[in-house]
Amino acid sequence: MDKLYWLDQIKLQDRAKVGDKAFYLSRIKQRGYPVVPGFVVSEEVLRLFLETLNSSESLVANLPNSSLHLDVANWRQLQQVAGRLRQEIIHATVPSQWVNTILTTAREWQTNFLIFRPSLTLATKTHRLGNTSGLLDAAFCYCNEDAIAHTLKHTWSQLFRARSLLYWQRMGVNLQEVNLAILVQPVENAIASGLLIANSSGYKIQATWGLGLALSQGEVIPDTYHVQQETGIVLERHLGNKMFAYRLGSSELNGAELSKKEVFKLDNLRVGAYSVEESHQQQYALTEEYLQQVITLGHQLKSELGNSFTIEWTITEENSTPCLYMTQVSTPQSAIPSIRFIKGTGAARGRVTANAYVVTDSQRKPEQLPKGVILVVPAITPDWLPLLEQAVGIVTAQGGVTSHAAILSRELGIPAVVNVADATLVIPNGERLLIDGDRGEVYLLKADEATTVENLHQQPPTPPFHPVVSRQMPMIATQLLVNLSQPSLIEQVQNLPVDGVGLLRSELMLLPLLKGQHPNFWLLDGRKSELLEQLSKQIIQFARAFAPRPVFYRSLDWRSHELSANNSQSAPQSILGDRGTLSYVRNSGVFELELTAIANAQKAGYDNIHLLLPFVRSVAEFTFCRQKAEQFGLTQIPQFQLWMMAEVPSVLFLLPEYVKAGVAGISIGTNDLTQLLLGADREQSGITKALNERHPAVMAAIAQLIQMSHTAGIPCSICGQAPAIYPEIIDQLVQWGITSISVEPEAVERTYQAIARAEHRLLLEAARRKMREHG
Repeated sequence: MDKLYWLDQIKLQDRAKVGDKAFYLSRIKQRGYPVVPGFVVSEEVLRLFLETLNSSESLVANLPNSSLHLDVANWRQLQQVAGRLRQEIIHATVPSQWVNTILTTAREWQTNFLIFRPSLTLATKTHRLGNTSGLLDAAFCYCNEDAIAHTLKHTWSQLFRARSLLYWQRMGVNLQEVNLAILVQPVENAIASGLLIANSSGYKIQATWGLGLALSQGEVIPDTYHVQQETGIVLERHLGNKMFAYRLGSSELNGAELSKKEVFKLDNLRVGAYSVEESHQQQYALTEEYLQQVITLGHQLKSELGNSFTIEWTITEENSTPCLYMTQVSTPQSAIPSIRFIKGTGAARGRVTANAYVVTDSQRKPEQLPKGVILVVPAITPDWLPLLEQAVGIVTAQGGVTSHAAILSRELGIPAVVNVADATLVIPNGERLLIDGDRGEVYLLKADEATTVENLHQQPPTPPFHPVVSRQMPMIATQLLVNLSQPSLIEQVQNLPVDGVGLLRSELMLLPLLKGQHPNFWLLDGRKSELLEQLSKQIIQFARAFAPRPVFYRSLDWRSHELSANNSQSAPQSILGDRGTLSYVRNSGVFELELTAIANAQKAGYDNIHLLLPFVRSVAEFTFCRQKAEQFGLTQIPQFQLWMMAEVPSVLFLLPEYVKAGVAGISIGTNDLTQLLLGADREQSGITKALNERHPAVMAAIAQLIQMSHTAGIPCSICGQAPAIYPEIIDQLVQWGITSISVEPEAVERTYQAIARAEHRLLLEAARRKMREHG
């Protein structure tokens, strides 16, 4: 490696070697703008590195002279090739003199932390690079030899991951035309960070506390300013919701620390999230002085870049003085001929390729779906379930990871991506799609790429969960249960290493039978016996499959608008509605039918069915339901247990009273508990990215419920989506003493292993304490 290219010395002829990102930033820096210093590891270094990979079976060895022809529509082949390529790079050795050169140069900044930013360009003018946002990610690292070597390889390897290979093939770009350089810059903790987005209508400025990760990952709602471009007058300002922020640190972060998923590790470097003090949450991250500096910067750059550009900025503290810097600058590129992939939120794991079936109005549910399509729709309510059984994938414009679309897709074992902005507008009906539920990406495929894909009508995708293979599993003390509703999944699930069904969702179980009609209609229409027979039959089916393991049947909990056949389109879309046990008090007909069905299961010889009451608002409601259960003879079976969901926040104050009234156990419903504690509707993904189950208030409530249950001598389970979506909280649940954890089938194996690790750590810590106490 002959030399590095410093930002303030890059020339026009160096553009192909340093990439567009570094080149544009260098032009701005050389004109005297406040840009964080940096140097570029040129694209030539990557090519030299690839030439050192001399394995006889190497897939990478011929890359400099190969276009790497792939059938990109064959996702399995694409993943296999990408995986081998990346492993080849990660396991190789970077020449020590290269690492030493980078380290020696970086030490001139006297910093502990570096950031490596990929910087791309194309070697020929045949193609335009287009918008590569989200294709390659920046990486943080410590300023030491091992970290630098690892981060170099990690950044280079991203060029060959599946999404990148798909992008280059779709663009018709030969890999040897792609130049990947790396911009290396020092990084310090930030007071505030954000964006300035300029266009012909004005400036939009966004700001948040700390490093820019919280903003780029959509985990906060930033402060927003709308500024008139000509005058610099602030037309509007909106205080955001900035409860979290990110900072660099060692393994010991000061202040309030969040769950372990909030800590990004790379060679012992931690970029950790912390809770912003409440007083700061009520303040704008940009003081008026620095807001004006950002606006002035926009005015100055207008003469350099024109009316449309975007800059990323940060305010760091140097010698006790805050300083404003630009970290990135971009200008509009020529549009790509067609959309390559669009980003959303992964809601259900797996990947599938099929044609899009677009429904532009959620209120106008089609009679049926063609089999084997990917449903694209604004949003989904539970009454869509019978239709979804025909789909092989789901894309929604709205919703988060705990939305109905997410829950239903995980239940059915089909991939899903939610929160895809304008999905029904940008995806044409009939378009060939590939959706990746792991990464939250939707790819639009060309017709010639799609022709070689297997016909998914003949071969449906394999569900993303399988029975655990026969092997020695570690013993665990915490019970692991499963959430279920579909009888068709019993055969696949009953052999999983679970202790029973922690949540039998009656609503989803009944939906295919109800044909869009509320159970009240069946009763009014004189079809009570028919519905009772079907419900009894299904409950017995679950009881038989899992006996003698317990099955917790949660009685019906429909919000008022969730069965469209029961309501007008103007029904209020409330997260509360006439739901839970309150609806039983007002009209007990359907609840009594459920109790009769459970009694029928008991008469058939199954004593493992228990009743779980949903959305209990008061002790009086619970007492009403307990008396009904006694009236229908359920309590005559000694094994029968009457539990309640702990999801209405009042349970935090009333649990001892519920126990006195006869509650035998509680199951924490994190979805509703989070909504009601934080005022965050789970269907609104923009809010739930910032306000979710990991919020300190929610975690404190869960800890309190577990402790109160221990004190009262009753079991405490958790059956919301939190443990499956955020498995890092399992450590805390086990430590607090949760009795059982109930998750979706696809999360069973990884949750089992997470529980085993958590219990092992607790035992190890206890043993070490005992050793210290005894000298």
